[in-house]
Amino acid sequence: MAVLYWKSPQHAQSPLIHTPAVSLFSAPGMESNLNFELRHKQVIDRFGRYPHRNALLGRTSTPQELDFLQTSGSSL
Repeated sequence: MAVLYWKSPQHAQSPLIHTPAVSLFSAPGMESNLNFELRHKQVIDRFGRYPHRNALLGRTSTPQELDFLQTSGSSL
């Protein structure tokens, strides 16, 4: 049940959501979601938002975000 609860907030653009999610997914039986969460948290920690959403939300991407989006494996 906890996994279902955290799947949507995991996509939030707030570090306040991702810190407890890392702890949750580090718990026994939840590890299969930990890598997914860590990748999302890394993007939020680096940019403060998901650069993948910029065009959809009408935001201007920074040069750093554009570089990131061009790198292999940047897709979440």
